[in-house]
Parts: sequence; C-alpha cells; structure tokens
Amino acid sequence: MSHTTGTVRLHRVLKAPAERVYKAFTDRSALEYWLPPYGFTGTVHEMDVRVGGGYRMSFTNFGTGGSHSFTVEFVELTPNERIRHTDRFEDDSLPGEMTVTIDLKPVACGTELHIVQEGIPAVIPEEMCYLGWQESLLQLAMLVEPEIPDNG
Repeated sequence: MSHTTGTVRLHRVLKAPAERVYKAFTDRSALEYWLPPYGFTGTVHEMDVRVGGGYRMSFTNFGTGGSHSFTVEFVELTPNERIRHTDRFEDDSLPGEMTVTIDLKPVACGTELHIVQEGIPAVIPEEMCYLGWQESLLQLAMLVEPEIPDNG
C-alpha cells in the first residue's frame, strides 16, 4: 500500500476585500456555511482563533446522516494576509496530518487567494480534494462577494 501523500494547489480571484475573505476562514458561522462540500452540512464544535488554537468541525451527509469530523490547529495567523493550519481526521483509516496554507493578496479587483493543501492521506484521491475545494470555493465566493449595505 502506498503511503505517499498528496498535495493540491488552488488559485482564485475573489471580488471582495482581503479582510472579508480572511474573516470567512476564521469565523465559525462562515465556515459552517461555505466549507462543507455540496450535500453536506457543517458544524463547528469549538473555536479559538489564535496560533496554537483552532477548531473542531463535523461534516454531515444531508442525505444519509453519516458524518465525519476533523480538528484544525492554527500554526500561523497574519490578519488579512496568511493563515496556516494543520488538519487531522478523527478517522483511523485517514492517518497523518495535513497542512493548509492560505495566502491572500489585495489586487485591483479584490483579493487573490492561493491555497496549498499538503499531506493528504494516500487513500484520498487528489482529484476528490480538488472537487471538494472547487465546491467550497464557489460557496465562499457567494458569501464574500456580495456588497450588501446594512439597512438603517
């Protein structure tokens, strides 16, 4: 059995300020909204946004009710610029630790987003990770791109 881990790299430009994009990665209700892939609901169980802190989250399959959980620990937090965290699945068949690096850069039309996910367990095909991120990032865009004024 191969123990080689996978890496995926994603690049997007979002029509939103870096502050709002950063907030979407560090806000409990935002993560519950945009991070679960299609067909899943998300629950953040506890959250502590500081280096050494992190969150625990479950994705629940809306159709079947089955769920899986993972724990995130923040390694680096540079507001509106960079987030690095480690992820661990709470499933013995998905061992090891992944590292996710999220870089934000202000550009003329919004924010350039670079994501690198390393150490993906060998049993998970990289293309499934791309697909999951693709869906999540579309939901992220729907959350951060609208400019909705407060009434009043």
